[in-house]
Amino acid sequence: MVDMSTALASMVLPNPVMTASGCAANGHELHRFFPVSELGAFVTKTVMAAPRSGRGTPRMAETASGMLNSIGLQGPGIDAFAEEDLAWLGSVGARALVSIAGTTAEEFADVAERLASSPAYGAVVGVEVNISCPNVANRGLVFACDPVSSERVVRLVRDRLPEGTPIFAKLTPDVTDIASVAAAALRAGADGLTMINTLLGMVIDTDLLRPQLAGVTGGLSGPAIRPVAVRALWQVTAAMREGRLPTAPLIGVGGVRTGRDALELVAAGASAVQVGTATFHDPSRPRRVVDELEAEVARHGFGRFADVVGIAHDRTARP
Repeated sequence: MVDMSTALASMVLPNPVMTASGCAANGHELHRFFPVSELGAFVTKTVMAAPRSGRGTPRMAETASGMLNSIGLQGPGIDAFAEEDLAWLGSVGARALVSIAGTTAEEFADVAERLASSPAYGAVVGVEVNISCPNVANRGLVFACDPVSSERVVRLVRDRLPEGTPIFAKLTPDVTDIASVAAAALRAGADGLTMINTLLGMVIDTDLLRPQLAGVTGGLSGPAIRPVAVRALWQVTAAMREGRLPTAPLIGVGGVRTGRDALELVAAGASAVQVGTATFHDPSRPRRVVDELEAEVARHGFGRFADVVGIAHDRTARP
C-alpha cells in the first residue's frame, strides 16, 4: 500500500490525479464511467462571466500524437455554472478545482467574486486561474505571456476570493522565460502553478489547401507536448530549489495517458497531475491513472507518493 495523498498549499487531496480543464466538461458525462469523487480533484471547464457559444466549426483537428482544439471557451457563464454544475459536483462529493478566465483582468475578478458568493462554494477546493487566454484590452496578448499582466490578474482574483482559498495560475509554454511569469504569479498571491496549457499550433488541409480549423490556430495537446511539460516543470522546480523563486506546489499537465507518463511529470517536480486529451478516447483513463501511478511508485520501492515529487533533480548526474 502506498500513501497517495498530496498537499497543494492548504488543499490536501487523497490522491494526486485530476482531470484537465475542458476535457471532461463539468463532470456529468465522466461520472457515468466512474465516480468523479474518486479523483484527487475534478478540474472544471474554464468558466467566464457571461455565456459563450465559442468559435465556429470545425474547431478540432487530429494531429500526430495529439489534437488541436479551437473551442473558444464555450460555456454557460459563472452564474449558471455555480447554480447547476458546481452544485452537482458538490452533491456527488467531488472536490472541484474551478477554472476561471476573463477577457480583461477585471472580468477575472468579477468571476472570482461571483463564484465565492455561490451557495455551492463549499465544493470548491481551489481556483485555477487560466491566464493562458487572450487579453482583449491589450490587442489579444495572452496574459501569461506577460509577467505584468499575469501579476495583475492573480492579484485581483486573490483580493476577491475568501482568505485561504488556494489559487493556481495556469501558465502557457509559449514564452521565452516561463520562470519569470511564474515569479510574477507567485508574487501576486498564487499558491501554486498549473503547467502547462496547450501549445499554439495550426493544421493545413492539404486537399482544400486552407486552414483546417475555422479559427485558423488552436491549442495542441496530447502526448506530443509531454516533453515540453516536463521541461517547464523542471525549469521552474530548479529555480525554486536554487532560491530564484519561492517554493510552491506545481500541478503537471500535458500528454498524460498512463501512470508512467504521470510519474515523469512528478519526478520533474509536479505534486499532482492532470489527465486531459486521453479522456476523449478512454473516459475511464483518469481513474486508471490513479491506480497505475500508485503501482509505479510502489515499483520504485516508495511508500509515499510525496517522496517521489521532484526526485529527478536529486539524481541528475554531476560532472
